[in-house]
Amino acid sequence: MKTQRLLSGIQPTGKTHLGNYMGAIQNWVTLQDEYSPYLMIADLHALTTVYEQTENLNEIKKNLAFDILASGIDPKKCTLFIQSEIPEHSELHLIFSMITPLGWLKRVPTYKSKQEEIQGKDLDTYGFLGYPLLQAADILLYKANIVPVGEDQLPHLELTREIARRFNHLYGQTFPDPLHKLTQTPLLLGTDGRKMSKSYNNTLPLNDTPEETETKILRMLTDSNRVRRNDPGNPDQSPVFSYHKLFSDHETQTSINNACRTAEIGCLDCKKRCAAAVNTHLQPIRDRRNALKKSPRTVEDILETGTKKAKETAKETLEDVKNKLKI
Repeated sequence: MKTQRLLSGIQPTGKTHLGNYMGAIQNWVTLQDEYSPYLMIADLHALTTVYEQTENLNEIKKNLAFDILASGIDPKKCTLFIQSEIPEHSELHLIFSMITPLGWLKRVPTYKSKQEEIQGKDLDTYGFLGYPLLQAADILLYKANIVPVGEDQLPHLELTREIARRFNHLYGQTFPDPLHKLTQTPLLLGTDGRKMSKSYNNTLPLNDTPEETETKILRMLTDSNRVRRNDPGNPDQSPVFSYHKLFSDHETQTSINNACRTAEIGCLDCKKRCAAAVNTHLQPIRDRRNALKKSPRTVEDILETGTKKAKETAKETLEDVKNKLKI
């Protein structure tokens, strides 16, 4: 019986892309056999950056659920739920805001780096500053033992532990000390060579057709020093080759690595083989997604069941918190 509880989530801020899959969802699929996962569609978190663009949020959430399930998440093993439908998230966040020093939030490294990444939006809001605090409420509301994170999220989890310890010190033992489960997924570059991000509009959405995926990969940057077809290249400088390392078999990687360095293969051929490898990897996900689309009620039922279960756990935790607070 899986006794350790895991909490993770993903924001519905646009089309689910290959970076989301490689960085989070694929890891969930692996961990669902080891832990008892609570997986959250974090629509309240989405408001921290897209608060002025909510007209399509419900549709985005629905499509995200399709993508998560199509990627291999088993609802019999996981609790998949929608954050905003459980008001205890907001209530615990408010309670934590009363005991959290402002300096703790300002020192989180991603606060400034995210502001620099997301241009053209007014992010001088408490919601953006308090994002890690809401994240702490998400984790501690389910008394999670394990939180899968990338290295850039480690300061967020440390803040969560500090908040848990502070609450326990002030009011009595209530929350566990959640541990991180570091994900070793390499940085997936976008089609422009930068980090894959919806903010940069450089993603490869999971629900693209094979043709759309190929078209976007064919536009990707390669080794910038390789100007002509007969110039030898350096695969280590090519974002496309970083995809081959993830999606092509070892024989193909070796062949392309050698052929690029000797100019036996052109960048266009390299990109076509890359697109074929990515599409091969994505085809089972596309097939499952198409099957789910034929019975959308199934996905709605999964979300309703998961949200109901999550709410029961959240309600129990919040009652414990209120008892400790004497309110």
